[in-house]
Amino acid sequence: MTRPVARVLTLLELLQSGGVRTVAELAERLEVDERTVRRYVAQLVDLDLPVESVRGRYGGYRLAPGHRMPPLMLTEEEALAVLFGLAAAERAGMAATSATASGTAAAKLRRVLPRRVVHRLDALWEALAFTAGPAPGAPGAAPPAPDPESLLTVADAVRHRRPLAFRYTSADGRSGERDVQPYGLVLHAGRWYLTGLDTGARAERLFRLDRLAAPRPLPGTFAAPAGPDPAERVLRALATAPHRHHVRLRIRAEAARIRAHLPAGLALVEGPDADGWSDVELRVAELDWVPGALAALDRPFTIEHPAELRGMVAALAERLAESARSEGS
Repeated sequence: MTRPVARVLTLLELLQSGGVRTVAELAERLEVDERTVRRYVAQLVDLDLPVESVRGRYGGYRLAPGHRMPPLMLTEEEALAVLFGLAAAERAGMAATSATASGTAAAKLRRVLPRRVVHRLDALWEALAFTAGPAPGAPGAAPPAPDPESLLTVADAVRHRRPLAFRYTSADGRSGERDVQPYGLVLHAGRWYLTGLDTGARAERLFRLDRLAAPRPLPGTFAAPAGPDPAERVLRALATAPHRHHVRLRIRAEAARIRAHLPAGLALVEGPDADGWSDVELRVAELDWVPGALAALDRPFTIEHPAELRGMVAALAERLAESARSEGS
């Protein structure tokens, strides 16, 4: 929590204790000058708190008689939901003041929650990374939410570089115990992922949190790995994961324009070369949405593989041309 926010909250606590507090007394308690005290009071008034100014020799400030901020009673899961909302608002840039508003709201939340809960939420806040959303038109049902207790346990292990053990169920239904050095916790396209070193397989792996159960920290710590950050590791792992269709394209466009329609996590993009062409690879479960994404990209492209996609793009082009030729009824 930033010092100014902490002092404003301390000022509110002092006023809630009752009576009139002089400006000099408040300045001494907050370790600021009297002008700053008045500025903090103005911030409380802006939040619609009934701070009254009392004139006279023993004047100062007080809360309106009978008013007191009610205690904030939240479960860990409720506090987690609030924190997610604050993080998402800040990440999305909902307004020019969203970062400040998110910070002050998070500070208030921390102020009234039990210390044990605060430490766990702090771990999540520091461990969490975000990526961009999915490609427009890309299929996919709403992903299941992870268990809050598991999420907080994993976040604490990521933050403190502690090995983890948990039971994991893979996409094909196989279940087993895993020992992992957790590198990062990433929220991508509404789904939670853990990236880390599977010590049994001696290889880096990607784990979905909704398939993970009963995580527990193991003794010891490990050093943070060099190389890409956790979000980049997740995106590359998703883009190279085996799927039913392996698509290879050549697109005459810069990487930024391609990623607007085929973002990281779906596509690997290399280039452009001297002639402006980029190599693009996708591994996808279904091809039906890809022609629309290529049409929206509106740049020259060639399909190297698979031949099936060429037919689907040609069929879409014919439907569009037919619609353009037809007269309205």
